[in-house]
Amino acid sequence: MSAANDPAAVRSGEAALSAHRRTVSMSTADIARFLQDHLGQRLTARIANLRDHRQVGKWASGENTPRPEGEERLRAALQVFHLIQDAESLYTARAWLIGMNPQLDDQAPLTVITEGRYRDVMTAARAYVDGG
Repeated sequence: MSAANDPAAVRSGEAALSAHRRTVSMSTADIARFLQDHLGQRLTARIANLRDHRQVGKWASGENTPRPEGEERLRAALQVFHLIQDAESLYTARAWLIGMNPQLDDQAPLTVITEGRYRDVMTAARAYVDGG
């Protein structure tokens, strides 16, 4: 069966497209606020490679904006979060992002995002959604 005919691949493909659309339509402040609300300020700061977690609150309020590489990491994390949340639940998305993942050499997806390996995390997320 080709990937185009595989119902699981279609499911993750549609979910990934939906997650992408939602992520690109959000402002940086909205993204920081969402991640802060659902992952906490410290984990959100870790994603962006920040030393001072309070900076996330300043981003969430619109007082400051992250550097481009920080925004890129936040957007990647949010897109994966939406993908998992839509397929499962809010709690599963959080657990999936912070837990060890066998498809990522037992590293947490958040750690892999911080390393800039967004494609690896998205591939693992899509496999999870597809039941693999």
